[in-house]
Amino acid sequence: MEIKAGTLLAKINNPDDLKKLSREQLQQVSDELRQYIVDVVSIYGGHFAASLGVVELSVALHYVFNTPYDQLVWDVGHQAYGHKILTGRRDNFYTNRKYGGLSGFPKRSESEYDTFGVGHSSTSISAALGMAMASHYKGETDRQHIAVIGDGAMTAGLAFEALNHAGIEKSNVLIILNDNDMGIDPSVGALKEYLTDITTSQTYNKLRDDFWKALGKLPGKNFSRDLASKIEAGLKGVVSKSSNLFESLQLRYFGPIDGHNITKLVDTLKDLKDIPGPKILHIKTVKGKGYELAEKDQTKWHAPGLFDKVTGEIFKKKFDLPQPPKYQDVFGHTIIELAEKNDKIFGITPAMPSGSSLKYMMEKMPDRAFDVGICEQHAVTLSAGMATQGMRVFCNIYSSFMQRAYDMVVHDVAIQNLPVVFCLDRAGLVGEDGPTHHGAYDIAYMRCIPNMIVSAPMNESELRNLMYTAQLESTQNPFVIRYPRGEGVMPEWRTPMQEIKIGTGRKIKDGEGTAILSFGHPGNFAAAAIRDVKAEGINPALYDMRFVKPIDEKLLHEVFSKFNKVITIEDGTVVGGFGSAVLEFMNEHKYKADIKIMGIPDRLVEHGTPKELYNEIGIDANHIAQALREMAGVKVSQ
Repeated sequence: MEIKAGTLLAKINNPDDLKKLSREQLQQVSDELRQYIVDVVSIYGGHFAASLGVVELSVALHYVFNTPYDQLVWDVGHQAYGHKILTGRRDNFYTNRKYGGLSGFPKRSESEYDTFGVGHSSTSISAALGMAMASHYKGETDRQHIAVIGDGAMTAGLAFEALNHAGIEKSNVLIILNDNDMGIDPSVGALKEYLTDITTSQTYNKLRDDFWKALGKLPGKNFSRDLASKIEAGLKGVVSKSSNLFESLQLRYFGPIDGHNITKLVDTLKDLKDIPGPKILHIKTVKGKGYELAEKDQTKWHAPGLFDKVTGEIFKKKFDLPQPPKYQDVFGHTIIELAEKNDKIFGITPAMPSGSSLKYMMEKMPDRAFDVGICEQHAVTLSAGMATQGMRVFCNIYSSFMQRAYDMVVHDVAIQNLPVVFCLDRAGLVGEDGPTHHGAYDIAYMRCIPNMIVSAPMNESELRNLMYTAQLESTQNPFVIRYPRGEGVMPEWRTPMQEIKIGTGRKIKDGEGTAILSFGHPGNFAAAAIRDVKAEGINPALYDMRFVKPIDEKLLHEVFSKFNKVITIEDGTVVGGFGSAVLEFMNEHKYKADIKIMGIPDRLVEHGTPKELYNEIGIDANHIAQALREMAGVKVSQ
């Protein structure tokens, strides 16, 4: 997308170009950069509000620091669009999150300015500290290291662990706390209250401003700096009961300052460059800054899709017929149905109430559904603690985020055999967010754990039935239900719920020659493929296995007794996944068959639409149909 000729932004191809401008021109650059993000995202899609909130910070950082020699780490990456535009990617920014285009997140292989790959939150402080310690060891005393982290991401245990370590190191690391009271949903927890205490203390802020004005009249820069440190610490202790959290960790604390005042940001960052050691700058920003609708409804505008930038109308696909719901919404409404009949049911999510649709239960049953912040490990062990007291907790976490809590799943849930229900949303390929968010590994990493039940529904009705089964008193094991992002296949999805016997699959269609064994939603791709080859005289059987652990051995005996050609389909890694489980069964029982395993290959799958990615890895209906033809001995044209 072309930028208007004659604008300042049109002249900036890298941070060196930015540095040629005067301080007085930086606000114009910020305004143009903000408008460019609005223009591109409204037409091509992407994350929106987060990057608007740090436009001035993005400009100031690249203006003051010598990037990429000075190492800049963006936490998560939703906020890094301005950074990408300023670092040589302006003209192809329209390809952001598109198949074969720019990544939606900082990515080391994409640019030298992307110093660390980020997609999951709360990694920036650890990464920047690691860089700083390595630089210190190499004698690079002039090198700066900056981590930009949001207040929502700061709630994660990893961030606190890094803060604890940073305080005892002498390395040059600057932590910028971007405080806007938001993650994707509003921030929660005691840290939010602490930051609010600092930023809303009118007494402290007035005293601090008056103090700095008076200090500016005193002679001697070094004297002023030493005096400032002592007096400001005293002011904080007097007016705010909780102001010493960061300084108690031996981090020099500065702020809060207005994150949209570009001149103040530049002056402050220049001053902080000269202060050695670990320090934290607290800035206040508005998520969605500069676009009124995004400022008013920050959750809705986190990633709104395509929209009219003038009217704010978000474009939705229009259909003539009723459409299937999103799996997440089926979960969100079904858990309420179950909880109304079972007073032991609770819902827990780590900062994803909207994404997981637990928000519906939080609104209707606020004493039984909780957003615990960005802390997956805590969410799992919290659920385990509740389970010891007889509660039936549905712990709803995105598949890729569950990776962060794996030890808790093993140690706190499985070893104690507690009946926590793990609802893994975004299982499989998630689309434009790419490899940091693909839920590729949960089948493999869950099915190897003793006591674990691992299941996947083929449709919305099966999701409801699995949820119903998981909350029954007779179910006394940890229970995984994995399902994909996006829409299912049943417009009329509110079916009566019934128990599914654990470890049982179902035969959807009998056939001859080849049997397809599917796990989860890809069974629908297989059903479509079977329809496609019917006219060619190919008539395979289709089995929806539903459980990978315990796997339905009775059904597998039937399959291998009748068929010597088998295709397995899954939207998880082929290494140690569902297909591997079928091979293990076949080997144990000494069956012989020609087996083709179809799933996510043993490589990183980049970003694109789900349809593009399913085609790339070869598990869409067309590729399954091709596999059926090959199994049937039909020559397939390339």
